[in-house]
Formats: sequence, C-alpha cells, structure tokens
Amino acid sequence: MKLVVVSAGLSVPSSTRLLADRLAAAVGRDTPVDGQVVETQVIETQVVELRDLAVEIAHNFTNGFPGRSLAASIDAVTGADGLIVVTPVFSASYSGLFKSFFDVLSVSDVDALAGKPVLIAATGGTARHSLVLDHALRPLFAYLRAVVVPTGVYAASEDWGAEGLDGRIERAAGELVGLMTGLSMATQATQATQAKQATQGAVVPFEDRLAALRA
Repeated sequence: MKLVVVSAGLSVPSSTRLLADRLAAAVGRDTPVDGQVVETQVIETQVVELRDLAVEIAHNFTNGFPGRSLAASIDAVTGADGLIVVTPVFSASYSGLFKSFFDVLSVSDVDALAGKPVLIAATGGTARHSLVLDHALRPLFAYLRAVVVPTGVYAASEDWGAEGLDGRIERAAGELVGLMTGLSMATQATQATQAKQATQGAVVPFEDRLAALRA
C-alpha cells in the first residue's frame, strides 16, 4: 500500500511537518497483517512538501500546465491508497498554498480524490483554532468526495509534549489504516476472482448459451 503525506508547512523545520511525520509513523505501526487475507501489508510512504512546489503551483494557475515536480506530486497523490494532509492555520482556515495545491489537483482530475481515504490534520498557535478541522478541512475533502477519517488531529503549541496528542494521533492513524486495508482487501478479492475466472475459461453470457441451445 502507498501512503502519501501532504505537508503545507512553510518553515524548516516546521511543526506541520513534525505532525505529519508522527502521523505517518503511527500509520506504519498500526498496519495489520493477516495471513489468510493479506500475506504482508507494507506501507510505502512518500512526503509531498508544498513549500517546494509553491512556484510551480503559481505557474500552473497562469499557464495551465504543471511543472515536472508538481506533476510528479499530483501523480503520487492520485495513485495513493491513503493520504495524510496537514496544514498550518492561517486566518482561521487552511493556508492558501494548501488550498491552491488541491485546486490544481481537482482541475487536472475532478475525480482524483473520489473514494480515497484521507486523514486531516492542522497545526496552530492556539487551541482556539482547532475547529478548522471541521469547519474548513472536512468540508473541502467532502466536496472532493474523499473519505475523511472520523478523527482529525489538531496540534496547538501547548499540545507538544502534553497528554492527549499521542492518543489522537494513534486513533486517527488506526482509522486511516482500517480504510486503506479495507480497500486493499477489496482490490485483492476482485483480482483473485478475475484470476479464478481466467483459469476456468471465459464466462459465456447467458444470451449466447441460450442461442447455442436453440441452434
């Protein structure tokens, strides 16, 4: 399975990237292994730093074409089995850079995130901005028809090192893994069915069989 982490942090280092890394690590720890259904669940993680794509995102709006790095990042996001998206809070909402990336993504493919599991997270200076998860991020990804996990993770400055943050991270990671694994199992089941049908020969439609009997 492939996990893509989209981080909209602007500084280096940033609390946004730190939260993104902790969420990704928790997803890796929570990956289930079931020998009867899935032999091994290995999560390949890729991080997309929007700070590095800012110029290409701006150019995409003016010329309509993504640069090489932006195109590769879009391909990574659309090809992921699950997403972790993390933004700093600006003016009680997600950052403009964060929104611009997903605007570009939806313009290139309106169904890019349809049905895709997404874990939403944000960082800010005060706990008063925690409602950004439900008032900004969740509606955005619902509009893009993604499947947003029930638990969002918000980290204010005072949350780092305090009780509660680790629990929210682990709970949200577990929910994301559950969705990713469920989709993976469904895909494997479909592939197994197709392989079985191939070994048994092509399935003859009922109408063709009926016509053969009448002949």
